[in-house]
Amino acid sequence: MGELETEAEKTRSEIASYLREFADQLDGGGDVTLELGGQQVALNPTNPVTFKLEGESDWSEGDTEAKQSIEFELVWWRDAQTPQEGTLDTGTGGE
Repeated sequence: MGELETEAEKTRSEIASYLREFADQLDGGGDVTLELGGQQVALNPTNPVTFKLEGESDWSEGDTEAKQSIEFELVWWRDAQTPQEGTLDTGTGGE
């Protein structure tokens, strides 16, 4: 299977730059490489791609802050006849 899930605190400007680079790779039609927190994965999204967007806010009575978040998710299918062909190949980045 394989999974890449990581998080790091970044400035708004750093995140915008990361998303622009990702968008350029996605628009290029070949592999896209995701790297964050020393982990990376190369993917090749195939058409069609389902784009999911979720925004939410979490606040409870008595809280002094509300947690807000935005999640972007891209979903596509690729040919795979074996578990190895369907595995997400994650690795350590060059940091």
